[in-house]
Amino acid sequence: MAEINDPENTILIELKDGTVSIELLPDIAPLHCARMKELARAGAYDNVAFHRVIDGFMAQTGDVEHANMEKDYNPRRAGTGGSALPDLKAEFSGIPHDRGTIGAARSQNPNSANSQFFINFKDNHFLNRQYTVYGRVISGMEHVDAITRGEPPANPDRMISVKVAADA
Repeated sequence: MAEINDPENTILIELKDGTVSIELLPDIAPLHCARMKELARAGAYDNVAFHRVIDGFMAQTGDVEHANMEKDYNPRRAGTGGSALPDLKAEFSGIPHDRGTIGAARSQNPNSANSQFFINFKDNHFLNRQYTVYGRVISGMEHVDAITRGEPPANPDRMISVKVAADA
């Protein structure tokens, strides 16, 4: 586990194989970081499925509306929702979409990010300045690499729990 320098801006995601530590970048994308912490503190991300996992690209999750409860999981709807909170304005920056960075998923509208996010499996620089980068994995990337692939996976992996390190 990496050393946590700023517990208030570190997210701990418990996956089936272990914990992933994410350093948030509030100086780069304050709105997106605040949203992730708000949803984590509300327990909204707990048990949410990774509904789109593309080998050599990224793992996407965070559809708190459609992908959080086993009984309600509908692979045709997973990835189409957000949260009850309003969409966020894009916070594009010069931070590249490198392996392990966290990006805000959105529709065609740049200002439509809400609760969904993705973790890059590799450098995906074609996404630079088109999707908000607001964090990076500082430990546990091997657990991200082990997430079941599929669009959607038949039996998706889930975020068992998502917490702000300051609260853990």
